[in-house]
Amino acid sequence: MTGRWNWRAAARCRTRDAEGLFVTGARQRDARRFCFVCPVRTECLAHALDQRIEFGVWGGMTERERRALLRARPAVRSWARLLGEARSAHYAGATSG
Repeated sequence: MTGRWNWRAAARCRTRDAEGLFVTGARQRDARRFCFVCPVRTECLAHALDQRIEFGVWGGMTERERRALLRARPAVRSWARLLGEARSAHYAGATSG
């Protein structure tokens, strides 16, 4: 049986204290920086958007930023698919140039 890849196992916050990502106010901007070098930032953000997670910094976006994105793009049914396709297109363009 082939196992499905679990992005959470590769998350940077899994090896450090993730409580710092569940802060309020201006401290969220500081918490975002922790996510910027995470290898699974896209998967984390897609999960938070698809699951409508309200609290904490996920994928480098604050609660407020995620709410604004969801309001701006109400027709998106799968953020995982949309963000995955966008990432693939980005890397395909980067290697073809």
